[in-house]
Amino acid sequence: MLCAVIGLAFAFFLILAIMRHSPGNERMREISAAVQEGAKAYLNRQVKTISVIAVVIFILLFIFKDHPTAIGFVIGAFCSLAAGFIGMRVAVLANVRTAQAASIARLNALRMGFNGGAVTGLLVVGLALIGSDAAIHSLVGLALGGSLISVFARLGGGIYTKAADVGADLVGKIESGLEEDDPRNPAVIADNVGDNVGDCAGMAADVFETYAVSLIGAILVGVLTLAGNPSAIVYPFVLGGISVLGAICGVLFVNVARGKPGRVLMGAVLTNALISAILFWPVTHRLFPAGLTIAGTLRSPAQLYFASLVGLIMTPVIVALTNYYTSSHYGPVQKIAHASETGHATNIIAGLAAGEHATALPVLCIGAAILVTFHLAGLYGIAIAVMSMLSMAGIIISLDSFGPITDNAGGVAVMSNLPKEVRAVTDELDAVGNTMKAVTKGYAIASAGLAALVLFGSYVQELSQRVTARGEVFSYQFSLTEPKVIIGLFIGGLLPFIFTAFSMDAVGKAAGAVVREVRRQLQAKPGILTGQDRPEYGTCVDIVTKAALREMIVPALLPLVAVIAVAVVKPLGAVVLGGLLVGTIVTGLFIAIAMTSGGAAWDNAKKFIEEGNLGGKGSFAHAAAVTGDTVGDPYKDTAGPAINPMIKVVNILAILIIPIFF
Repeated sequence: MLCAVIGLAFAFFLILAIMRHSPGNERMREISAAVQEGAKAYLNRQVKTISVIAVVIFILLFIFKDHPTAIGFVIGAFCSLAAGFIGMRVAVLANVRTAQAASIARLNALRMGFNGGAVTGLLVVGLALIGSDAAIHSLVGLALGGSLISVFARLGGGIYTKAADVGADLVGKIESGLEEDDPRNPAVIADNVGDNVGDCAGMAADVFETYAVSLIGAILVGVLTLAGNPSAIVYPFVLGGISVLGAICGVLFVNVARGKPGRVLMGAVLTNALISAILFWPVTHRLFPAGLTIAGTLRSPAQLYFASLVGLIMTPVIVALTNYYTSSHYGPVQKIAHASETGHATNIIAGLAAGEHATALPVLCIGAAILVTFHLAGLYGIAIAVMSMLSMAGIIISLDSFGPITDNAGGVAVMSNLPKEVRAVTDELDAVGNTMKAVTKGYAIASAGLAALVLFGSYVQELSQRVTARGEVFSYQFSLTEPKVIIGLFIGGLLPFIFTAFSMDAVGKAAGAVVREVRRQLQAKPGILTGQDRPEYGTCVDIVTKAALREMIVPALLPLVAVIAVAVVKPLGAVVLGGLLVGTIVTGLFIAIAMTSGGAAWDNAKKFIEEGNLGGKGSFAHAAAVTGDTVGDPYKDTAGPAINPMIKVVNILAILIIPIFF
């Protein structure tokens, strides 16, 4: 808890440090204020919409479950919303200052953008540790609150940002030949607002939920399988606390290091991992001096330490693999760019293939991590590895938030008519930030696969305890020879497909509305393109706000309805529900990695061409690449990332309803 408080204190120190820097000229401040106003208005309306649903769930938990679970649900929901809201506000403060810093030096802009993101990172881990401690008697309720809010935030923010982005690109770039963030584009403010509500607020809620659920999963395994050893329950908290200190060291590294932006940011990740690896050793030996007996076998402190080390190693491994598939410096992205030379269709084909290729190595690494950690310390070893991996969320979220901050900084630079040299700096940092966003999503999804496996183990353990407590024999068979398990696998495997279909439909509908509005304005006021008339930015902001809030409801409630429906139907019951959990994990993991990596690869293929390769901006290849980027937008920023909290909602809800239905 002390480490969590230190992390929060350092976050507020960074806010003060950011505020001391110049926000630029009057035009820059005006644009920043417009973006901030739009983002704040959207989040306020989103909170009101979510609150209605949250109140209903709170009442149901209060009546049908118990009071602590209902209170835990409120704590989880509040912390998830708070992390996203504060992170978004700081990002808006940082983006205009990053644009101003870019007019001085690239290094200044890098540090300003990263420090703005670090505020969100440290807030997320600090709030997750403190919130989990406050709700220690209602952890499953807290996990459900965090996960459910995360689904809404990811979906709503993702629909908003991608509807605005797609609409702005289709009419602005392709039909009217406007540059990125051109102030003559009526959807440009909505696009910049979207970066904040989707990539900052939505992402913060997402990783808060992932972090909290991983921590809670590890605690549940400790409680259910090692109840006689309190150190096993404390250990996950300690790992999280130590890595907060490592994240602070990573932030300090960025503020003193020099070099290429990508290398400096990767250096911060390695700094965090190294410090955590060093400090985990003495702490593990202090908590478990005589080892730990797991399933009748004594595990040494070294074995527990190596399980935590696997989690730390997995972070840079997943980061490196995602970077390979999504960075313009490597083959997969360049292959998509070259495919653009022969047309729009070949670009799409190459992008789809790249996303599917990107699933192989991460999933094999996840499988290897499960095998090694289970051998070292059973299910508890897997839980420790997951918590260790997520303990680095502070520095990873800092990388993610860096992306939308630098993206918005570029928008501010263009709309403020700053020199082209400034936009060149922000474009370079934006390309790095694009890869960082993909890296974070890959990291969150990979850890979600491991965390969900731990939650499935907790589901079986909780179900067993529930049945035996009634004096009955636990006879449920979670075997592939049991037809009900196969049925559950099919239903669970179906969920991510239906979920992403609803999400993609939502972006398509909202983007279509933006396209029609932008065309209407350009036809009604031809002077917009010549600079004689001012676009009606607020109309586009209003369209995507209403569409995002309306379209997020059905897909967000889908996992809740599916789990309860399976539990209620007596011929299905607990065994089918167990199969459903595994099916959701397996297909969800593959779809999420393919979508997020493929979408980021499409985006960076476009940026690779815009750097002057293969004909540069305005070429035939560039037009095809813009189409690919437009298709990839909802892949990487709406449907793909939202699968992560959806998987957790399914697993957490299954554990929660055991006493009610079984």
